[in-house]
Parts: sequence; structure tokens; C-alpha cells
Amino acid sequence: MASRKERVRKALIRTGPDRVPVFMWFHPSTARRLGRLLDIPAGAVAEAFGDDIRQTWVNNNYAMEGVVHEHENESHTDDWGITWTRQGDFNQITRFPLADASPDEVRQYRFPEDAMAFLLSRMDPVVARADEFFIGCDVSPCVFEMYWRLRGMEQTMVDLAAHAGLADTMLGRCADFAVRLSEAACARFPLDWLWTGDDVAGQQAMLMSPALWRALIKPHLKRVVDVGINHGLPVAYHSCGAVRDIIPDLIELGIDVLNPVQCNCPGMAPAELKREFGEDLAFMGGVDTQHLLPIATAGEVYAATARLIETMSSDGGGYILAASHTVPPETPDDNIFAMYRAAGISREEIGDRAAAIRASLA
Repeated sequence: MASRKERVRKALIRTGPDRVPVFMWFHPSTARRLGRLLDIPAGAVAEAFGDDIRQTWVNNNYAMEGVVHEHENESHTDDWGITWTRQGDFNQITRFPLADASPDEVRQYRFPEDAMAFLLSRMDPVVARADEFFIGCDVSPCVFEMYWRLRGMEQTMVDLAAHAGLADTMLGRCADFAVRLSEAACARFPLDWLWTGDDVAGQQAMLMSPALWRALIKPHLKRVVDVGINHGLPVAYHSCGAVRDIIPDLIELGIDVLNPVQCNCPGMAPAELKREFGEDLAFMGGVDTQHLLPIATAGEVYAATARLIETMSSDGGGYILAASHTVPPETPDDNIFAMYRAAGISREEIGDRAAAIRASLA
């Protein structure tokens, strides 16, 4: 059996991995339920199920996803001055520090340079297992999404439309911080890829015109991507939604992997993306979390996942199995196991890994 690291590398260069690599994200409630089922911590569920990739956030996404509040409406304010409050199972922004700021006040904003060493230290537990896993560092959000987390979405869109100079300055400063994190991470850690991203699309279309994205976002994103390229690393890019219009631009920038392939969005049918862009771009995602996983039968999930893997790996790789979003809590256990069985990972294998995890914690 190939090592996890070798498996992902072979998939990315399309030389026939022993099985499709897996990098699955579970909704917190799903992870807790599966943890109880396997008698392991929720944080160990992805490993038990066969994840081949380990990474963590060193930029602002940690504040959203890495800080876990025990109770509803608990809050924290991060190093950027953004206040996050638990609403449901996720942290949502309840204070944007630059929402009411004047243009001069916006320009005077200072990014948390003094927190950089602490932010990068989050990678230490990840790289401790670099011999076992394919290792990534997540420096997202890089440009647009970082700005709107500071400014608020409504005011950010006003800036893009009416104050392009201010927007360009601040988008550039967001990218500057992501570049510095990327440079430090690539120099310090034994990375296998650099993970970038910004959510720049909704369920039906881009949040801005592709022309505006090319004018204001793309040049700054390029500087972040170039860090990975200059260090000889594959670069992954995450954006939810209907990003079909800018996929050629992402390829031009040197992006190697696109995630999460939200297959129900216009233009995002996995088979079509593979056919049109598969020679230049690998994909991670595409398992439908809106209808297939929560609603279909286990047999239907198995068949659909098997077809997806076959289609997306038709050239010997170029695909990492993942859902198009977090695996939702309403997904039946049998459907989850069926999805993994289609990837060649049996329930018995998952049970064996869970037993090993329990033994290591004893």
C-alpha cells in the first residue's frame, strides 16, 4: 500500500495512485456523532476514515473554524479585531472593525504582524506527522474575503464599485500579509502544497463581475500563488460557489488544484470541468452534500461516488475525493460508509484505524 504522501503526489501528477486520495471535511455535529460511533475524539474522525492530507490555518480562517466555542452566542475577538460569535455550529462575524471607518481610517489599519510567529506555530502539530501525511499550510483568506471580513460585505462591494483606489490598496495589503505568511511557512516547514483561497462566488454566480475580479483581485492573488510556485510547491485554491468564469484565470496564475467543486452551482458539473480543464487542473471535491449524501440511499451514494471517482481520475489521477461542502449532520452513517467504500476504504479498515487511535490515547 502506498504512503499517504505518495498517494496524493501520484494523483496530482496523474501517475495512477493505488486509490483515490481523500481529504474530507465533516460538519462539527457529524464529526461528533462519528466520534461517538467509533469511540474516538471528534478531531480524530477524519484520520480514522482515511484522510491522506493534514493541514491547518495560519491566516484568519483559524478564527472562524479553529476556535471552537462550547456554547451558543459565545464570542471572541481575533488578532485582526474581528469579533466572531458561535451561531449554530459555526462562528459568524458579529463585528467588522472597519465597517464604519473613513477612507483615511481604513488606510491606517494595521495587520497583526506581531502575531505572525503565533499564527505560524499552529503548524507545529501538523508537521510533526510530515513523514506520514501530505502536508499543507492554509494561508486563506488571501485577498477579497480578508478585506470584507474587515470592512463588511456591503461596504466592501461599495468600495469595489465606487472607491477602486481604496479597495486596490487594501486588497493589496491583505495579499501582502498572506504573502508574508506564505514565505515564512514555505521556508520553515516541509510543505507538500500551499493552500490559498477566497470565497468570490455565490450559489448562482460570481459575487462581482469576472472583469472586476481580474482587475482588482487577480493581480494580488498572483503574488500569493507565486510564493508556492517559487518554492516548487503545488498550489491549491478554495472558493465556494459558481467560479466557472475564472477557472482559466486560475490556471493562468499557476493554480494546480481547485476546491470544493460545488456541483449544484451553474457551470460546476464535475465531469464537464474535468473534460474542459482536467489537463491543466486537478480537482478536490464534487460529492453533493445537498441532495446525494443526506437524501439518497447508501446504494445510490456508492454508485454516484464511484462514477465521480472514475470520471475525475480518468487520466490516471487529477482528483482528490472530498465533499462539495462539509458532510452535513443529516447524512446517515450508512451513506458516509458507502462513500468511502466507493473509494476503496472499507468499514473494517476504518474500524481498525479507530482502534489504533484509541490505543494511542490509552
